[in-house]
Amino acid sequence: MVQDLVIAIVAAASVGTLYLAAAAKVVKQYERGVVLRLGRLRDDVRGPGFTMVIPGIERLRKVNMQIVTMPVPAQDGITRDNVTVRVDAVIYFKVVDAASAVIQVEDYRFAVSQMAQTSLRSIIGKSDLDDLLSNREKLNQGLELMIDSPAVGWGVQIDRVEIKDVSLPETMKRSMARQAEADRERRARVINADAELQASKKLAEAAGEMSAQPAALQLRLLQTVVAVAAEKNSTLVLPFPVELLRFLERAQQQPTPGRQQLAPAQQPAPPPPSAAAKPQPQRHAQAPRPAPPQRPAQPRSPQQSAAATAPMPAPPPPAAVPAGPSRPKPLAKH
Repeated sequence: MVQDLVIAIVAAASVGTLYLAAAAKVVKQYERGVVLRLGRLRDDVRGPGFTMVIPGIERLRKVNMQIVTMPVPAQDGITRDNVTVRVDAVIYFKVVDAASAVIQVEDYRFAVSQMAQTSLRSIIGKSDLDDLLSNREKLNQGLELMIDSPAVGWGVQIDRVEIKDVSLPETMKRSMARQAEADRERRARVINADAELQASKKLAEAAGEMSAQPAALQLRLLQTVVAVAAEKNSTLVLPFPVELLRFLERAQQQPTPGRQQLAPAQQPAPPPPSAAAKPQPQRHAQAPRPAPPQRPAQPRSPQQSAAATAPMPAPPPPAAVPAGPSRPKPLAKH
């Protein structure tokens, strides 16, 4: 009798232990427990800690409430400006309503993943290539709104969506590189032209100052000579000032004082060359003799004045010389 009682107590304890093992559940701090009793959702969601369920009647499903990081597979698409790109992204979300995540959707992770892929393709088709490369913050916000709209009914909250990488074809990369190079070259030319303009203005101001003080140009020339000589060169090139050439040209064009220039009509014509002109031997230049002193003019008588004004008689014609035998002319001695 006692032995049967002991066996019954041991059996009951064993059954109670098994029952407790099946009914006892532990919910972690980052989890929430959703209880289904005979397939029907209980209103109370079990919090973290120790909890009990009725084995065979109630079923406990644990839902992770942590932020989940899910990579979105790379999607191929064509942008609005007809450029083929390959874009991948990453999405951060968490469950805010454990009951809705269990009841409203079969697998909320898979649903969020598919929604992110379709939204990413839609964003690619609505955007330009420049927006994908430089205006990603705006695209991230638009992608977040597109995914978060249906996810609200699933008890899921989208925290952030980031576009990770945009892959371009090699031809497009080369075209963009040439465009960037041309833009940089254009800016370099503009900057160089601006520098030349400013330098020309400063040089014009310096030229004005030097024109007011001619000695400044000579000082500048000496500074240039000093700068060239500091290099220890064997050859020194000195620039010839243009102002000196202009001074010589002006001096040549000015008439010599004390000498009157005759008009072309008043200039004496050169004598005609004679056929019998012989080259005269060159003589050494002699010093000019002093002019004799002039005597004072004496008054003339009326007879002398009349004789001076009377015309001179014509000379008699030369007498005819009889023709004789021609004689050879002596040769000129050089």
